[in-house]
Amino acid sequence: MDTQALAKRFSEILADTGLEVLGLEYGPSDGQNTLRVYLNVEGREVTVEDCEAASRELSAMLDVEDPIPGNYVLEVSSPGIDRPLFTAEQFARVSGQVVKVLLKAPVEGRRRLKGNVVEVAGEKIVLEGEVGRFEFEHADVESARVVPDWVALGYAPQPKRGGEKKPKQ
Repeated sequence: MDTQALAKRFSEILADTGLEVLGLEYGPSDGQNTLRVYLNVEGREVTVEDCEAASRELSAMLDVEDPIPGNYVLEVSSPGIDRPLFTAEQFARVSGQVVKVLLKAPVEGRRRLKGNVVEVAGEKIVLEGEVGRFEFEHADVESARVVPDWVALGYAPQPKRGGEKKPKQ
């Protein structure tokens, strides 16, 4: 199955709704095949209602066109704060942020990379991390995700206030 072609077809179906298909994942999950569709909406968060509307539209298309053989479960989701990255353009959108990348084959002896997105030129992506600078083509990416900045999001543990602790007696 060509997930990029299917993602493009889904984007066409959802074009009038204001929803963007970021990408698809297909594979085994919880003992069954799952087709996971990640949505985006410009300028706001993806809601449950967005996912329900997209699911109805995509289910109808999948029932009629039947592009995927066998049984599977359709799951429509927001990308979450650790959003997956499916295209070089999506890497460009998160320029300056930290990402984790799994490559199809090693670059300079490494398949797993973590670093700031410092440049995206066409399909070429440049990351800079603690272990150096890495350049690779988007076609070499097996999977990639944004690494959430928990401090900026306000989820990091905060130091306790109140000074010194009193000893127990």
